[in-house]
Amino acid sequence: MPATPAETSNGRGPDRPRLVGILALQGDFEAHAKLVSSLGADPREVRTPAGLEGIDALIIPGGESTVMTLGIEREGLAGPLRALVDRGTPVLGTCAGMIILDREHLGVLDVRTQRNAFGRQVRSFEADIEVQGVDGGPMHAVFIRAPWVTEHGPEVEILGRVEGHPVAIRQGNVLAVSFHPELAGDARLHELLLAAPNTIVGGG
Repeated sequence: MPATPAETSNGRGPDRPRLVGILALQGDFEAHAKLVSSLGADPREVRTPAGLEGIDALIIPGGESTVMTLGIEREGLAGPLRALVDRGTPVLGTCAGMIILDREHLGVLDVRTQRNAFGRQVRSFEADIEVQGVDGGPMHAVFIRAPWVTEHGPEVEILGRVEGHPVAIRQGNVLAVSFHPELAGDARLHELLLAAPNTIVGGG
């Protein structure tokens, strides 16, 4: 089987473990790392542009979007993150990660998001939701100060909704959800991230 584009560009063979970067400026990056390891891939905590070199996929975890944005600016990560997406590297953003990817932040998703859309921390909740392209039944989703999508462009696919509001979306090689799959221990989105170098959920 020929090497994938990501394997070729990294100069490593198709049998080696995939290397997944996890933005580790703030948030629940350790829980994501555990899921990545459970799937046989190698997690790497990313705090500077150098940490993005050679990775096959990237996760932007939940946390506090304002703090994460300041960290991205401080470390000069915005440009390298956009370049990573432009190269077709698969990216998964969860909760605050969805916000970081939107029009008003990194601008790699053609969406506008609303912070704390379901309410503050006391309004946190769990729900079973269907996510298009995810096999095995509904995902048990943990929502903590979660955003939702208020506006999106024509290239954005809506993959899941809660109360009519988009909470799972895809645009090209970028997948974003407003919940925390890592807190529920559900690795199916992480499996999709690792499955193909240039597409996530539904082809591209």
